[in-house]
Amino acid sequence: MRLILGSGSPRRLELLAQIGVVPDDIRAPDIDETPQKTELPRPYCARMAREKALAVPAGPDELILCADTTVAVGRRILGKPANAGEAVEMLHLLSGRRHKVITAVALRHGLRHWHREVVTSVEMKRLSDADVSAYIRSGEWQGKAGAYGIQGAAGAFIPRINGSFTGVVGLPLAETVNLLQGAGYILPEGAP
Repeated sequence: MRLILGSGSPRRLELLAQIGVVPDDIRAPDIDETPQKTELPRPYCARMAREKALAVPAGPDELILCADTTVAVGRRILGKPANAGEAVEMLHLLSGRRHKVITAVALRHGLRHWHREVVTSVEMKRLSDADVSAYIRSGEWQGKAGAYGIQGAAGAFIPRINGSFTGVVGLPLAETVNLLQGAGYILPEGAP
């Protein structure tokens, strides 16, 4: 069975490499990621992962792996900021408070589907204007839900999490391994 990563995220590719999994191909789906009116963060994230998995073309021997990561403050969904101004707004909103990071993983093989959502509680310290300005200048906020990446410099903003660190990065590895095995994918020798 061939594994197809349905994501253009270099972080997801790096996370898979940590467990010895190298996809046979990468096919990033192109879908509309606009939340539906009144859609809550967790159902939104699950829908995005499933829609991505359905959007990736696949042959009969190919297993599609897709994921979506969403940052949520209450009922508010924070996607990827369109520009630095939006990133600043998001960082100020997250500053000094807890939020949720939801990562949904979806697998598809033919007509069979597997999926799982992982929710992690993340606490961000109170950020000064200097903290925000320096982070914006770094450019690390680009392409990241909630305008930050815990695996980079923003890790210094996060005093504690409750849940999956790899889920916050973009692919919860323990749950992904379970889904892959459940779908019949044979992990490389030496993988967890």
